[in-house]
Amino acid sequence: MDKTPTKDRILDSALTLFSEKGYDGVGVDLIAENAGIKGPSLYKHFKGKEEILEALIEKAESYYEAGFGSVNNPGKTPSSMEELVTLSLKRIQFTLSDPMIKKVRRLLTMEQFRNHRIALLTTKYNIDSVQGMYRQIFRAMMESGIMRKGDPESVSMSFAAPVSLLIQMCDREPEREKEAMERIEAYLRYFAGKYKA
Repeated sequence: MDKTPTKDRILDSALTLFSEKGYDGVGVDLIAENAGIKGPSLYKHFKGKEEILEALIEKAESYYEAGFGSVNNPGKTPSSMEELVTLSLKRIQFTLSDPMIKKVRRLLTMEQFRNHRIALLTTKYNIDSVQGMYRQIFRAMMESGIMRKGDPESVSMSFAAPVSLLIQMCDREPEREKEAMERIEAYLRYFAGKYKA
């Protein structure tokens, strides 16, 4: 028997269904059924679908920050360009491989054109947060003499954009993940060589 708390089962069920059918394509009864409970029991935990989405967003933000980092939690500043490559590859592999993060990314991609709030979250996660985190990391690396001096804003954009495009390719064509990781690693090594102090 599944010992996962009911609230977590509801959230897991909702994320799976939202990522497959879209937010509007899923009703609370289907979420409840998929979580192994009766429809009315869902309301003991959530007022409705909107509250489930809010809880999912909160859970995903916390989970992603713990596994990847964020503007508020950029993690340790790499002490070398090689360490930058290693830490970045670890973060990218987490992004590509973690089942929850894959579902969240798929949900954001589908719903960004139907839901203004999700559109804003997609921009926040895919651009602002990643670029902001690396901007802080690069500024610290420039100040400590590890990286060539430059504009951390522009450098972080040139770092993140190609990686983001290859992650999007993997979302559309999962069978190309190995190729994408090879291309990402090659790009990160090129970047490290170009910006090494």
